Amino acid sequence: QYWRLYLLSLVLGIGGSFQYGIQVSVIASPAVHVQSFVNHTWLQRYEAPVSDSTNQLIWSFIAAVLSLGAWVGAIHSGSLPVTYGRKKALLFNNVVAVVAALLMLFSHMAGSFEMILLGRFLYGYNVGLGLSVHLMYLGECSPKKLRGFLTLTSSIFIGFGKVMGQIIGIKEIMGTEDMWPYLLAVSGIPAILQFVMLLFFPETPRYLYIDKGDAESSTKALQWLWQEEDVKLELVDMQKERESAQGEKAKTVLDVLRSHCVRWQLLTLAIPCAGIQFCGINALYFYAFDIFRESGVPENQMHYLAIGIGATELITITLCSFLIDRAGRKKLMGIGYLLMGLTMCILTVMLSIKDLYAWVPYVNISLIFCVICIYGLGPSGVSMALPADLFLQAWRPSAYVISGTINWLGMFLVGMLFGYVVEGLGQFCFLIFVAYSIFSAAFMLYFVPETKGKTMVEIMEDFNKLNYKNRNTDVERTNYLATKF
Repeated sequence: QYWRLYLLSLVLGIGGSFQYGIQVSVIASPAVHVQSFVNHTWLQRYEAPVSDSTNQLIWSFIAAVLSLGAWVGAIHSGSLPVTYGRKKALLFNNVVAVVAALLMLFSHMAGSFEMILLGRFLYGYNVGLGLSVHLMYLGECSPKKLRGFLTLTSSIFIGFGKVMGQIIGIKEIMGTEDMWPYLLAVSGIPAILQFVMLLFFPETPRYLYIDKGDAESSTKALQWLWQEEDVKLELVDMQKERESAQGEKAKTVLDVLRSHCVRWQLLTLAIPCAGIQFCGINALYFYAFDIFRESGVPENQMHYLAIGIGATELITITLCSFLIDRAGRKKLMGIGYLLMGLTMCILTVMLSIKDLYAWVPYVNISLIFCVICIYGLGPSGVSMALPADLFLQAWRPSAYVISGTINWLGMFLVGMLFGYVVEGLGQFCFLIFVAYSIFSAAFMLYFVPETKGKTMVEIMEDFNKLNYKNRNTDVERTNYLATKF
C-alpha cells in the first residue's frame, strides 16, 4: 500500500544520509595519494618540499573541514526549509553537491589542493543540510505507525554509504593513484539522481498544511503518498497542531534554548541523540586497525575487515528498523547504551592484558564487533528517529539546528583531538566513552517517556509532566496552551 512512501524514502536516502556515510568513509583510502598530490603541488609552487607536519595538518583539515561545512549546512536547515519548503531546499542542496564534485574532479588538472578543501567544505554543507531536511521530510510524510521505521531508513543509508565508500575505495576499484579525483567526485552521482527523481514527488503534507495553510494540496499529497482516499485522521491531527500554532512564527534557536515548555525535549535531543559522537564509535573504528594488527591480520587484508565492520553496522541498523516500532525507542536506546558501556569496560581491561595471553587479541576483535552490533541495534538508529518525535512543527527546524550543531562540532572536536587523547591515555581513552554511555543510558531509562505510536500532541503532553513537574500545574497548563507557540 505504501510503496510510494518507500520509494520516497529511497530517493531521500540516496541524496541525504547516504552522502554522509560515503563522505565519512571514502576519505580514508585516497589519503596517501592526496598527501603526495599536496606535496607535488607545493614543490611546483615554492620549489621546496612541504614539511611533514604541514602536510599532516593540511590532510587533517581536509578530513575535518567536512564537519565544519556540515555545521553551516545544519544552521541553514533552520531557515531554508521553512522559507522555501522542504523540497526546494533539497533541490538546492543537490546543486551544491554537484559543484563540490566538479571541484574534486578538476583539482588534479588545476594543480590546486585548495579546490579539494573547498569541495570537501561544500560536501559538508550538502551533508549537514541534507541530513536535517531528509529527516524532516520523512517524519512529515509518514503515518505514525511507520514513523519510526521510515525515519530509521536514514540510518540504514548512512550505514550503506559507509560500506559503499569502503568498497569503491579499495585499490582494485578506485583507490589508485590516477583514480582518486574520480573517487572524491563520486558523490555527484547520487546528487544528480535525487535532483531528477525528487521532481516527481510532492512537498511534505505537514509543511503544506501547517506552515502554508494549504489544506487542498496537503490532502492531495497525503492521498498520493499513502494511496488512501480517507486521510481524515491525519488531517485532524494536523489541524490540532495548526490551531495550537495559530498566528505564530516558526521558533528561533534562542526560543528553543530559553523556553521552559521544551526543556526536557531539548535535553533528550542533546544528550543521547546529538551527543552520539561521544559514545566512542569513531574511536572504535580508529582502534580497530591497531587491534587487527596485533591479532596478526596482514596489512593488505585490513581493508576487507573494515568493510566487514561497516557491513555489521549496516545489518544491525536494518534489524533495528524492524524492532523500533515494536520494542520502542526508550528500551532500544537505553539498554543499548548500557550494554555499550559495559562492553567497552571489558574491552579496556582486555586491552590492558593483551600481551599476557595469545588469545586476548581475538577476544578484542569479537568485542569490537559486539560493540558495533549493539550500537547499530540501539543508539545509532534511535538517535535518528527520536528527534522527529520530540518537537511540534513550529519548533522542529530550530531543534534540528541545535542537534546538528552539537553533532557536527562534536565530530570536528573528536576528529581533531582524538589522536592526541589516544597518545596521552592509550586504551584508557575508552573510559571517557564508558562514562558517557552509562550516563546516557540512565538518562534515557529514568526520564524520557516512550514515544512509539503516539501523535505529536500526546508526546508533548508526556513531556509537559516533566517540564512542569513542581509548579502549580493548572495555571501553567492554561498559560502554556494559550502561549504555546
